[in-house]
Amino acid sequence: MKLIEAMKRIKALRMKVDDLGGKIAMNCADLSHENPVYGTEEKHRAQVQEWIDSARDTLKEILRLRVAVQRTNIATPVAIEVGGVTVTKSIAEWIHRRKDLAALEQQIWARLTDKNLKDGWWPTTAGEKIPVKVRRYFDPAVRDKQVELFRNEPMQIDSILETVNAVTDLIEEPAAA
Repeated sequence: MKLIEAMKRIKALRMKVDDLGGKIAMNCADLSHENPVYGTEEKHRAQVQEWIDSARDTLKEILRLRVAVQRTNIATPVAIEVGGVTVTKSIAEWIHRRKDLAALEQQIWARLTDKNLKDGWWPTTAGEKIPVKVRRYFDPAVRDKQVELFRNEPMQIDSILETVNAVTDLIEEPAAA
């Protein structure tokens, strides 16, 4: 099974659990003057229990697949070109970069500003005016390049991981020690 297939299977199984939950909620009780929907009280009780058992089994399968996806994400290295440099990280690491770390790094670089300071003249205590210049402790060209780099990184990650997810085999069992 490919990684993307497992992720889609998890989504479908999750929908199945939601559906079973709705059936359980709708049929878990009735009033004594009503006829059981599934024939007798025993058959109705058995049907509800069957849904509970099916939901439990489905949740076990979701867990198995999620763990296999995590195992695969940690074990699979992916090379992505970022800023003209090829960087290799696991799928899991790229997911975290995509989720929020690239955006946080972009925000750090974007915080490098002039703080609205201006070049000009400053009065001294003697009443004279001296020239003042803004001192920057960073290179604006480097800042602009980095902001752009980290703004684009999530799209690069998405593009590469779409392909990787389609071709990477799911690692379903841990490697033997």
